[in-house]
Amino acid sequence: MSDILIYILSTLGALFILLAAVGFVRMPDLYLRISVTTKAATLGIGLLLACTGIYFHTGSITTRVLAIIFFIILTAPVGAHLIGRASYFIGVPLWKRSKVDHLKGKYKKHTHELSSKQDPAQETPSA
Repeated sequence: MSDILIYILSTLGALFILLAAVGFVRMPDLYLRISVTTKAATLGIGLLLACTGIYFHTGSITTRVLAIIFFIILTAPVGAHLIGRASYFIGVPLWKRSKVDHLKGKYKKHTHELSSKQDPAQETPSA
């Protein structure tokens, strides 16, 4: 029974990592690539690590595997957010067909501050 579970988890993990690699190549800009790698690759690595824990089936390895999965799930979104924020701050452009820039007008370039309100200097007059 555990062999079947190992086969399923390793196959799914490899497929998610493959999807992350394909998505990384296919996505048109940095921000979409970050999204793909954060979600799909994290899930794929977590599944492969779970497969490892089941395969070795010892307390010390299972504990290490669970700790690694926990830290990956905890740090991957934070790291992706910081990379995306730094990229936006230094001026990495959005994809040319992007329709919405939620940070436009809320970011002060000289102080690197974000606010939830629109900067009055960058507001567009409403009709």
